[in-house]
Amino acid sequence: MLITMESGKSIETVCALMEPTVQKHKFGVLSVHNLRQTMANKGVPFARECFIFEVCNPHQAKKVLEANMEVSTALPCRVAVYQEGNKVKLSTIKPTAMLAMYQAPELESVAKEVEQAITEIMHEVAE
Repeated sequence: MLITMESGKSIETVCALMEPTVQKHKFGVLSVHNLRQTMANKGVPFARECFIFEVCNPHQAKKVLEANMEVSTALPCRVAVYQEGNKVKLSTIKPTAMLAMYQAPELESVAKEVEQAITEIMHEVAE
């Protein structure tokens, strides 16, 4: 259900590498959520670092949305970058697993392509 990778790089380095790597794979970063900062703004202290990158390939999104608009509830794809002990982890929900909820087998090939691209992005950033 999840794709998770570890990196020996700092969280700052991993986050700095996300956008250029995402763009290299013809995706874009739509937004980055800093969970610690967001929670602090709401008066909730949270010590751990966690950044959530919302990423999207507009051509793939168009294919999916034209076939099944309900899938919009799962877009954009998200990659979390967070501190876990001495390691930085990158994690995302598999697009193929997410798509299975919509019972749209005709979109499986698109989900596989997106999953492969996001896996490659995460691997390049983590290494």
